Amino acid sequence: MYHGNSIRLLAGNSHPELAHAVAERLGVPLTPCMPKKFSNGEINVKISESVREEDVFIIQSGCSDVNDNLMELLILISACKTASARRITAVIPCFPYARMDKKDESRAPITAKLVANMLVSAGCDHVITMDLHASQIQGFFDIPVDNLFSEPLMVSYIKRHIDGWQNGIVVSPDAGGAKRVTAMADKLGIEFALIHRKRDGKSQNAPERMELLVGDVRDKVAILVDDMIDTGHTLTLAARTLHEKGAKTIYVLISHGLFAEAHMASLNSLPIEQLVVTNTVPQNEHKEQLSKLIALDISSTIAESIRRTHNGESISLLFGEWAEGRGLDMII
Repeated sequence: MYHGNSIRLLAGNSHPELAHAVAERLGVPLTPCMPKKFSNGEINVKISESVREEDVFIIQSGCSDVNDNLMELLILISACKTASARRITAVIPCFPYARMDKKDESRAPITAKLVANMLVSAGCDHVITMDLHASQIQGFFDIPVDNLFSEPLMVSYIKRHIDGWQNGIVVSPDAGGAKRVTAMADKLGIEFALIHRKRDGKSQNAPERMELLVGDVRDKVAILVDDMIDTGHTLTLAARTLHEKGAKTIYVLISHGLFAEAHMASLNSLPIEQLVVTNTVPQNEHKEQLSKLIALDISSTIAESIRRTHNGESISLLFGEWAEGRGLDMII
């Protein structure tokens, strides 16, 4: 199955469930490593087996304690580099600071670029991530970056689990997601719609509302698609707008379910049938609080990208029919 040097899988503390699922699908055990914190907050790691001249993949997502997880990843990369690993790939399902990708106001930092610089400085040779908030983040690196997509999994989910999707319409809650929803609508052979968000006044504290710019959702199955949910404010406004415009049923599909500041009780009361996210970040705790939440497993996509990277094979297959065929076992 594997040729050349063997795969070494390491995992930090951010998402052990995903790391174990990837290891199981690859048939490769996780290399024991013990990241731990000193009493003053400093992080130390100890890798218990040799990684000399091995192909190392470190799985660490940018979730919950983002700064600690990022620092843990950087230290793991540095430890493998000084231990003479042949190649080090950082597998980051949810890229940290991805929303800070441009200077949108005076003196604003471009922190996604800073994270890219730190990864390279630590000794990273390759990055595998999923559904970057902005594709241009790949250009922040001088090393190869593979940005995987959850879109094929979501298309498969829609076809298998959403009744009446043929009479559906794919909706973006903002103009920035137009490319995402048009691509998904084309694959499904249905229409798309765009929602515009605006403030009633010039003040930052002015109330916000949404209006439908493109498309008609009346008596249709509305499939709201976005890349990330954090506070849930955008989702709340968009779901209520679609409901007011006469959508028959509303389904929500989101790549990264952070829910860092979301009020779960409010999300439970929204007029939606299901809220579907991927497990790029841990979802077990969120599922206990949100009855409408469904998590899609991305471990098969991550595992296959690791196998193909190790064997020097193309990963373009992961963006098409192969990924859509994973739909049989994707719900966790």
